[in-house]
Amino acid sequence: MDNIPVIVKDYLEYMETIRGKSKKTIRGYFYDLTLFFKFMKVRRNIVPEDVDFDDISITDIDNYFIRTIGLNDLYAFISYVAKERNNLNYARARKVACLRSFFKFLHVKAKIIDENPAAELEPPKINVRQPIYLTLEESKALLEAVDGKYKERDYAMIMLFLNCGLRLSELVNIDIDKISGDTLRVIGKGNKERIVYLNDACIKALNDYISIRVKEEVKEKDKNALFISRFKERISPRMVQEIVKKYIKKAGLDEHKYSPHKLRHTAATLMYKYGNVDIRALQQILGHESVSTTQIYTHIDDERLRQAIRSNPLSEMSKEN
Repeated sequence: MDNIPVIVKDYLEYMETIRGKSKKTIRGYFYDLTLFFKFMKVRRNIVPEDVDFDDISITDIDNYFIRTIGLNDLYAFISYVAKERNNLNYARARKVACLRSFFKFLHVKAKIIDENPAAELEPPKINVRQPIYLTLEESKALLEAVDGKYKERDYAMIMLFLNCGLRLSELVNIDIDKISGDTLRVIGKGNKERIVYLNDACIKALNDYISIRVKEEVKEKDKNALFISRFKERISPRMVQEIVKKYIKKAGLDEHKYSPHKLRHTAATLMYKYGNVDIRALQQILGHESVSTTQIYTHIDDERLRQAIRSNPLSEMSKEN
């Protein structure tokens, strides 16, 4: 990150070390702010005509330049990424969130601007998408499809996805010493730790795998990692994705439709549909910061809504003519 202005570097370091944002989020903000300042230099006509957009340097962006940026510039940037870079609503919403956070930092923390031009910047409307998930029978078929040399490891991973609703990053970063009885401590978004409770099926799957795992010789840096690859190191997210894809296909399901994240959706859906799990409890299980994120799972079961109406004790009342 040497090719960015000092103030942008200060902001990214603040977001990572103080606000606890993940490296993935920091990379996203780095990309968005780099793109924004390149756009601003083009918008201000201070880029030689023979320089490609990707080659534009932003190291000369200073505090004076930043103070000249107004709300109209921000909307122009969002319009640019929509029309010229085909950014859909989710991508544009992330850029709006980045700009709002960055200019708030400049105003409140760094104090290099007197007014925050992003304070009134509105995000694009996001249409709520229904989660894609496996049915109960499809979930069972997926588990039954697991076999091969690493079947204990793969079965334990898929079991955790389907029962606990873990994120991919949470699963690959599990350490053995984070498991105690029926509890598992995972590090979620924003480096926040939460307790995940394990049911009997998960405990058995983990015990079966750990009995094999503890006998393996593992590279020193990953000696405490739970899930290990064939290279004797912590398994990578990409490898887990490939493993899930393999078994999805083997179970006769669409490997292009389902992913580890869809297995997380499946766990949430099964808990809500069959376990009568309270929405607040589901929020805590999934590690959602806002209950509004969890509420997508309350709209997935129309039959459950029909039964709720039919269960009303007045449902069989009728007025005699």
